[in-house]
Amino acid sequence: METARPAPPNFGSLAKTFTKILRLRRAATGSGGGGGVGVAPEECKPIMEKLKLSGNLREYSTMLSEPHKDEDGKQQQQRSLKLSSKDKEAMESLLANLFASVSAIKAAYAQLQVAQSPYDPDSIQSADKAVVSELKHLSVLKQSYLKNKLQPHAPPPSQSALAAQIQEQHSLLRTYQITTKKLEAELQLKDSEILSLQAELLASKKQNRVLEARLHPGRSLAALDDLHLSGLNPTHFLTALRFTVKSIRSFVKLTVREMESAGWDLGAAAGSIQPDVLRRKPGHRIFAFESFVCQKMFSDFHRRDFNLSSSADRSAWDQRRFFEEFSDLQFVSLKQVFDRKGQNSALGKFLRAKYLSLVHPKMEASFFGDLDQRALVSSGRGFPESAFFAGFAEMARRVWLLHCLFFSFGPEEGSIFQALRGTRFSEVYMESVADDDDDGDDGTAGARPTAVGFTVVPGFRVGKTLIQCKVYLSSRVGGRS
Repeated sequence: METARPAPPNFGSLAKTFTKILRLRRAATGSGGGGGVGVAPEECKPIMEKLKLSGNLREYSTMLSEPHKDEDGKQQQQRSLKLSSKDKEAMESLLANLFASVSAIKAAYAQLQVAQSPYDPDSIQSADKAVVSELKHLSVLKQSYLKNKLQPHAPPPSQSALAAQIQEQHSLLRTYQITTKKLEAELQLKDSEILSLQAELLASKKQNRVLEARLHPGRSLAALDDLHLSGLNPTHFLTALRFTVKSIRSFVKLTVREMESAGWDLGAAAGSIQPDVLRRKPGHRIFAFESFVCQKMFSDFHRRDFNLSSSADRSAWDQRRFFEEFSDLQFVSLKQVFDRKGQNSALGKFLRAKYLSLVHPKMEASFFGDLDQRALVSSGRGFPESAFFAGFAEMARRVWLLHCLFFSFGPEEGSIFQALRGTRFSEVYMESVADDDDDGDDGTAGARPTAVGFTVVPGFRVGKTLIQCKVYLSSRVGGRS
């Protein structure tokens, strides 16, 4: 069996190898005149080392061909990285058309969603056709991409990259417009629901007021619902007055509880308001406190602007304007009064002025240990959220409503009055707040006082109707006609 002989070397390759060797040898030897031997450059030393160690020409050929292979690889890599301008434009156009189609599908899908409710068959059909058309376009783009991959110089898609980008922006704009219309429709629906719920709430409040009026006749403003200026009469004012007096008594009771918690001497406090008048009954102290509160709250009641510089424009109001404000504020809650808009209203300024006038700084410091509430009220930045101020605010709101209703009768139709101390009691103009069978000032039964000690709640004249003032009778003051 014969041994396999190695393949004969390629003589063309050997010739090239010898040529390279001779060039390297020339580069390694000097030619300077005398034929002296030069020094091989540094870059030739590695190749010369390999030449010395190599044992045959085949290895010489391999080593000498390595630099050319590296150069060819670099050139081929550079050519692969540099696409032709046509291929680059085709790829950009393909991507732009792809994004444009996706945006168009999103817009059509958004239109399809909006058309579901309320149901719009024409819009649904149009959106469906748009989706199908764009899906077909995507299929065309896919085929174009595959052809471009197999055939580098295949024609680009149907439209340029710039046109596709413009179409994409139009589709995005259309999507935003459809989404905006959808949100606006939902907002209108929510507004309708809010209006419906508000109507239900008003109806419920009205029904509650009717029930309250049946349970407690004359103690609520239910009788003033649906009131018109043409139907206004003194009975309506009397109803509002009872409603106001009720809130005054509630605030006075709240104040008395604060006095007791602070350790006040209620007898001494009541005596400082009405000295040498009250009888020897602890229950009568409350009348002195009520008279003080009414005196402060009804001060300047006869003036259209309540003698407040912030309400000077009310001096020119007619009765219709006052009645409109009464109707607008009749069912306003304290929360609405306390908000930012309510604080700057005429009612908010009235609350601020009356609180600073009624509640003395020493009294507030005794009740709460500081003057934070007073500082907040006087700053105009808001109202306290305490139960004490809430009770005051409700009382002040009702006094303000009574003032608006009072001037709704016209400038010459009403007046406010009180009985002076020592005036002889008259059932025509006065009503006693104490029971008729109360003991006299000396503690003996049957000694009924007939002179006015002080006025608790003022009286009013509305048209031809006279509303009696509420007075506290005492025998400790001299009677006069």
